[in-house]
Amino acid sequence: MLKVEGITKRYGEIVAVDNLSFTVAKGEIFGLLGENGAGKTTTFRIIMGLLEPDSGKVTLDGKKIDYDLSSKIGFVTEERSLLTKLTVLEQIEFYATLKGMNKKDIQEKLDYWLKYFEIPEYKNRKIKELSKGNQQKIQFISAIIHEPKLLILDEPFTGLDPINVKLIKDAIYSLKEKGCSIIFSSHQMEYIEDFCEKLILLVKGKAILNGSLQEIKESYAKKTILIKGKNIDIAALKKVKGVINVEKIRDELKVSIATKDVASQVFNIVKDADITKYDVIDASLNEIFIAKVGEVHE
Repeated sequence: MLKVEGITKRYGEIVAVDNLSFTVAKGEIFGLLGENGAGKTTTFRIIMGLLEPDSGKVTLDGKKIDYDLSSKIGFVTEERSLLTKLTVLEQIEFYATLKGMNKKDIQEKLDYWLKYFEIPEYKNRKIKELSKGNQQKIQFISAIIHEPKLLILDEPFTGLDPINVKLIKDAIYSLKEKGCSIIFSSHQMEYIEDFCEKLILLVKGKAILNGSLQEIKESYAKKTILIKGKNIDIAALKKVKGVINVEKIRDELKVSIATKDVASQVFNIVKDADITKYDVIDASLNEIFIAKVGEVHE
């Protein structure tokens, strides 16, 4: 288990991380969200032992993260950190050796992952000769080849097509099933909703949301109603107190409401029309992210 307890980090007058606490259990995928400059990168560096917090502490399985324990961590950075003049084999051997692996195990596992990603012929190709998508696969392999206890993924799907996104998703789920603790960060909220059971939203280094994805979505007051049908009185819908917006998207109406209670009033307006669909759904994580970050900046 990763345990982050009250960490704070300042750069002069700027508080990059402000009394941040969370835990990531074995076999759990945890979302760390925030706009650019929110403190995510500083948090990652503290977790990996590259920075010391001004206060607070970080432990992995009850131990402070030092040089020896850092070999149990894998990290996929948003910016590629590959040595482009090396071959794929040389690159992986370099990283895996630093993580304490021997050459025999490196060869076996590299062959497995290259076959998994359908690029075995690239083993002796230089990194710079690979496409951006294939470079991203090599970066992912370098982060997980030693089967880390903790894996940090910062925008891991950059440059990948849907087929390769699925391959990496399946690999992440496989690591989860083996008990790896995973921190996932992305600006693409659909990936967070797919993966994460719990999450934190950082704004200016401080957690403004912290909890399970389901609880966060259920507790957010604003909801959306999707309606499909004929002869719907749109003007009457717009007059309902608590209706924020009515938008037509293809053959559906998207009605944004302030609270779930407004749904019954909307239903009273449309119940006598020719309705084939009436769904009240929670706000998307993207909507919640925009609203919560906006509140802090107001």
